[in-house]
Amino acid sequence: MDEVFKALADSSRRRLLDSLNARNGQSLRELCSELDMARQSVSKHLALLEEANLVTTVRRGREKLHYLNAEPINAIADRWISRYDRARAHALADLKHALESTTMSTTGSNDSTAFVYTTYIKTTPEKLWQALTDPAFTRRYWGLEFVTDWKPGSVMAWEGHGLTGPDPEQVVLECDPYRKLSYTWHTFTPGFAKAVEVDDEAFAKISAEKRSKVSFDIEPQGETVKLTVVHDGFEPGSTVLAMIHDGWAALLSSLKTLLETGEELPDPAKQDA
Repeated sequence: MDEVFKALADSSRRRLLDSLNARNGQSLRELCSELDMARQSVSKHLALLEEANLVTTVRRGREKLHYLNAEPINAIADRWISRYDRARAHALADLKHALESTTMSTTGSNDSTAFVYTTYIKTTPEKLWQALTDPAFTRRYWGLEFVTDWKPGSVMAWEGHGLTGPDPEQVVLECDPYRKLSYTWHTFTPGFAKAVEVDDEAFAKISAEKRSKVSFDIEPQGETVKLTVVHDGFEPGSTVLAMIHDGWAALLSSLKTLLETGEELPDPAKQDA
């Protein structure tokens, strides 16, 4: 974690992170213009932030887009904040967000159209692939399973969290074993809304949004595997994107813990019950 604290110690790098937090998925040119910094300086700072895994990148055609990566911060929280205390910290953060919402609405908000998250897991590409596709694994850290033959174009049935059965629009987009997996996101059903306690107003909003997609890029790095998750296809201001931000971070932390220790993370809701 030393490289994370070193990266955060510089005010210019913190400004870059603040800029990405306000508007994720920026190019080098956009970051330079917004922060009034020389291109060379921004490039050097971004390189250090990437080395610390605080920033991850995705190529879109000829452009390289930069995204804030929450994984190192989650790792710090896992190390020093207990599950009991973290739930209270989240509650205080939600209160702060609610109190500041009026100000935020006038000063601008995150208009990103993608969620990007990179983590490094001490495992093999084969085991990580199994954890992403095998129901015996997905049930443990995700609470659901996929029924499909994992061939591009094949329909997927999501089973769990109030989801059941196939849908012709839930399909495998790309399947390159041990390297890349991509599929469309599930349909939002009344059963899902009830299972995850989504109210009627939020359900109406997410049901009206266009279908998004998620991809998992797997890259071996010595004794670890670099996993980059890109969930995109959202419109600016997407309710679904706002909902999945916290969900993906917790889910991928549990996946990492399961592969490295054999045990998934405990459910904070069940601990506090």
